Amino acid sequence: MTKEKEKIVEHTAFEQFELDERLVRAVALMGYERPTPIQSQAIPLALKGIDVMGAAQTGTGKTAAFGLPLLHRALTEKHEKPVALVLSPTRELAVQIEEAMKKFAKHTKLKVLAIYGGVGYGPQIDGLKKGADIIVATPGRLLDHVSKGTLHLDTLKMLVLDEADRMLDMGFLPDVRRIIARVPKDRQTMLFSATFPDEVTRLSKEILQNPQLVQIGHKSSAARGLTHTAYPVPAHLKPDLLSEILIEINSPAVLIFTRTKHRADRIQKMLTKSVFRVTTLHSDRTQKQRSAALEGFKQGKYNIMVATDIAARGIDVTGITHVINYDLPATSEDYVHRTGRTARAERLGDAVTLVAPDEEVLLREIERHLGQQMTRSALNHFDYMVPAPEKTSSLQKTSGTVGPQKKTFASSHRRPKIPRKTGR
Repeated sequence: MTKEKEKIVEHTAFEQFELDERLVRAVALMGYERPTPIQSQAIPLALKGIDVMGAAQTGTGKTAAFGLPLLHRALTEKHEKPVALVLSPTRELAVQIEEAMKKFAKHTKLKVLAIYGGVGYGPQIDGLKKGADIIVATPGRLLDHVSKGTLHLDTLKMLVLDEADRMLDMGFLPDVRRIIARVPKDRQTMLFSATFPDEVTRLSKEILQNPQLVQIGHKSSAARGLTHTAYPVPAHLKPDLLSEILIEINSPAVLIFTRTKHRADRIQKMLTKSVFRVTTLHSDRTQKQRSAALEGFKQGKYNIMVATDIAARGIDVTGITHVINYDLPATSEDYVHRTGRTARAERLGDAVTLVAPDEEVLLREIERHLGQQMTRSALNHFDYMVPAPEKTSSLQKTSGTVGPQKKTFASSHRRPKIPRKTGR
């Protein structure tokens, strides 16, 4: 990029926050033209050192909402290292936060380091020895470093808990409390969460001092610009219908969710045989495999990723056009987190759900949570009347044993194809 063009893109709406000009320049060069609602509300508060409690759905720009103020304060205030800690529930999310903050800090000398499990300690210890201004970490590995004496938290001035509800869902509350006990009480704390169950609310009262609430939309609401479509189908026909839908949408980036890692692997094998480019993301894969899968998905090596719920909030890939629920999630909140992987940053997206007869109850709960009824659809060329074989494979046993089914949806609800969105 020429210097002349660089000067042109430096002027963005982010200048209103009076951030360090090096951060404004980096944000402009990344293509950020105007702040999202969560950024507009949270950044001014965070820059003043006020505790912030942020309620916003996924994909709204929370990383910049807390990341830019952390970097600005680290640039403009004297500090020892590390000065800030960001806690993340998953390795993938920790890596994504680290990558984003390194881009924000591109024109500075600030160092950002991610610490997470599933990989060796050596590179992380080396990074800590060199001095990291901002640490992004998962709770377990962070405590390992603290217990080994390779990391001390007494210099921290800023603490962020990202995806707090997911952190507690994964059983990290005891670890989080142990970490907070080691962090100076005289600090700024920011907590961001898509939902606020009782545990998160109690934790926020324990760790935040006179916080300002920043709420975008309704708590745990689905992303705007998202179309919700349900395909009623006998359980034993889900694999075949999934293949047909993938052919219909012909998308460069589709994310499929299953409830179990074993089913994710079986779907990956099935689709690979059908010449789809597929990878998987779940807890049985090593960190190296998970990183390679995500990178391959981001770069277009794979156009389909099959994942479990544990990865729902750790996938931040630009351009995902469709999220397909092969299995319905256990809760309405999980549906929001899954489908939040598309229609991000005010883009459009499609959420497609394959619904077996005994999953209709779960679907109605999700519809009540969304405040709308999903469009029931079908592929006209697909035969929904094929009887179930006497012995059904484990992949076909999606929701229990289901025998031959009759078509139960009106012809007026049928669509030969999922509508293609334009202008993504």
